[in-house]
Amino acid sequence: MGKYSGAGAAALLAVLGVACAATPTASTSTTNAITVITDARIDRWDPALDAIVPKDWKIEKIAEGFGWAEGPIWVKSGGYLLFTDVPGNKMWKWSEKGGLEKFLDPSGAATFDPSIWREAGANGLAIDGPNSILLADTGNRGIQRLDLATKKKTPVAMSFEGKKFSSPNDVVKMKNGVLFFTDPPYGFKKFDAAPEKEIPFNGVYRAGKDGKGVIVAPIAFVSEHSETLVELDIEYRSLAKKSGVPDYRRAATVGTHPDFIQGLAGLVRAALDSKIVTCGEGRVCPTSRKGCGYGEA
Repeated sequence: MGKYSGAGAAALLAVLGVACAATPTASTSTTNAITVITDARIDRWDPALDAIVPKDWKIEKIAEGFGWAEGPIWVKSGGYLLFTDVPGNKMWKWSEKGGLEKFLDPSGAATFDPSIWREAGANGLAIDGPNSILLADTGNRGIQRLDLATKKKTPVAMSFEGKKFSSPNDVVKMKNGVLFFTDPPYGFKKFDAAPEKEIPFNGVYRAGKDGKGVIVAPIAFVSEHSETLVELDIEYRSLAKKSGVPDYRRAATVGTHPDFIQGLAGLVRAALDSKIVTCGEGRVCPTSRKGCGYGEA
C-alpha cells in the first residue's frame, strides 16, 4: 500500500468500512456528516502500518446508501477520494470540503440487457497518473483509462486472443507501467454458464508497457511481400503503438543476401543425389537429369 496523508488515509479506510458493512437504503446520503464506527477496529499485523495509519485513528463512515462500494482510490493531485457503486453503475467522489458528489454516471455500460447482466457498472479503480485513472469496466468488458477532467474513456485492454473479457473486476498498476487485472464472471447473471462468456477460463492478466522496444524478425518470409510490407510494417506497428511500445522495428527479409543464397544452395545440394553434375552458369543438376538446357555436363 502506498502512503496516504491527512484526509486521504481517513477517507480510504472509511470507504473500506462502508464497502464491507453498508446496508442499501432508499437514497444515498450527500451530507458532510462523518460518523465514527465505535465497534470497529483496525487489526495491525505489521508495525509498518503505524506510519500510514496512526494508532489513535478510528474507522469513520463518510457516506452510505450504496449497493456496495468498491475500488477506493485517493487522487492526491485533486485531494479527493473516488470509488464505485457497482450495482448502481455510478462512480462517486468524496472530499472534506465538498462532501459526497456524483462523479460519473454511468460508470460502466450506458445500455445493457438486464436479463444478461448482474452488474454493469465499473468495479476496481487504480491511479494511472496525475490526470487519469484506470477502471475495471465490468459492463463494457475491459480495462479503460478515464481522463479525470473530461471523463472520457480510452480502451486499454478489451480482449484476449480475439475474445472479449467476461467482466473485469480489479486492476493494479506497477511502477514500471505494467498492469495486472482479474476477469471473473461476476458481471453475468449466469456466471460461468452465461452463453455470452467467450473465454473458457477466469484469469489474471498482465498488460501494459515495460518501456522496452520490440524487434520483429520475419524468419518465415524469404522476400518482401504483403505479409511484411503491410502486416508487419503497418498493422503490427500500429498495434504496438496503441499498446505503448516505445520503439518498434522490423528486420529486413534475407532476400538475395549472399550468405542466404550460399546457405540455401548448400541445403539444396545436400538434398540432391550424391552424384551431381554442373551445368552452364554454375547450375547443378542430379545425374538422372538428361539434356540440361544449359549444356551437357
